[in-house]
Amino acid sequence: MAHSPGPQQIPVVVLAGFLGSGKTTLLNHLLHHSGGSRIGAIVNDFGAIEIDAMAVAGALGDSTVSLGNGCLCCAVDAGELDVYLERLARPGTGIDVVVIEASGLAEPQELVRMVLASDHPGIVYGGLVEVVDAAEFDVTRAKHPEIERHVALADLVVVNKLDRAADPERVLGLVRGLTDRAAVVPATHGRVDPELLFDCRPSEERIGQLSFDDLHRHADAHDTELHGRGTDAHDTDPHDTGAGAHGGHLHAGYDSVSFASEVPLDPRRLMRFLDARPEGLYRIKGYVDFGPHDPVNRYAVHAVGPFLRFYPEPWPTAGARLTQLVLIGAGIDTAALGKDLEGCRSDAPHADEHGMWGVLRFVQNPEDDLCEAP
Repeated sequence: MAHSPGPQQIPVVVLAGFLGSGKTTLLNHLLHHSGGSRIGAIVNDFGAIEIDAMAVAGALGDSTVSLGNGCLCCAVDAGELDVYLERLARPGTGIDVVVIEASGLAEPQELVRMVLASDHPGIVYGGLVEVVDAAEFDVTRAKHPEIERHVALADLVVVNKLDRAADPERVLGLVRGLTDRAAVVPATHGRVDPELLFDCRPSEERIGQLSFDDLHRHADAHDTELHGRGTDAHDTDPHDTGAGAHGGHLHAGYDSVSFASEVPLDPRRLMRFLDARPEGLYRIKGYVDFGPHDPVNRYAVHAVGPFLRFYPEPWPTAGARLTQLVLIGAGIDTAALGKDLEGCRSDAPHADEHGMWGVLRFVQNPEDDLCEAP
């Protein structure tokens, strides 16, 4: 499986949420538990920084530059954002994912628009994560009703500080009622599984390079880690979400489906599956074999929320030709998803002449705009 959503493209995740919701706490958690991946960040709305360099310097907070008005979407345009993204996406930086931590007063929709409008070929939109303060949700919603729209726009909603909420289940229910198909994940202290946002790269792959979490390997014993188990069948990997789990800490709950098939997938069936993907299914990643529809290429697939992209690339000369997919979400019916994927298989020896049209809509040419699934 690849460590990035497509050839030489780095996912850019927008991290938003109202003042005090826990965005910085969540980002710090990701930095400490990146699994060996290198995280570049545009923090507090201004100034691109490379996280490993900050960690070695021991100046995480002091290395952050902030604008006086505290609003990235008002302070810079897409072209200026590209300057920072270009700095982080240079091959020599070794960055695997970029996180934009927005101001608590920023407009998430505008930030997403800026990322999607980027002309940089080395980055790809990685989703909007909205952080909600469960303890203050009612008060914040009453004073700032636009929060409802922000939650509705998100691809992933982290309901943080559930340990401080008087009625956690009621808050979770209210938030779920504001979303469309977004995954809603409960959390305390910003602890979410990094695999929901990006592929963790084992630190062993970086021989001779010091990563941030190498410095803090034993800092937090409460971290949870999502694993995809096996590649010759689909399976599930649920995590406990009960209030008594892990010594009383509320941790985010995840479900995953790992699917592999030696039989190619039918492109029309797969597109029907992707168009109808259910609420809570946040990420899809992997490779697809379309068999006679394109015998030369396999198709790397990257989906986050409604965003979808395919990347055709030549098959490796060695190894079997397999479809390998991992689906990650919260509250998803893993058995049904596995069955639906099995229904996408097709051993027909000949290709439907127009069968790939739906897939090719989401293959980016250099001059194309970014696509979004319906």
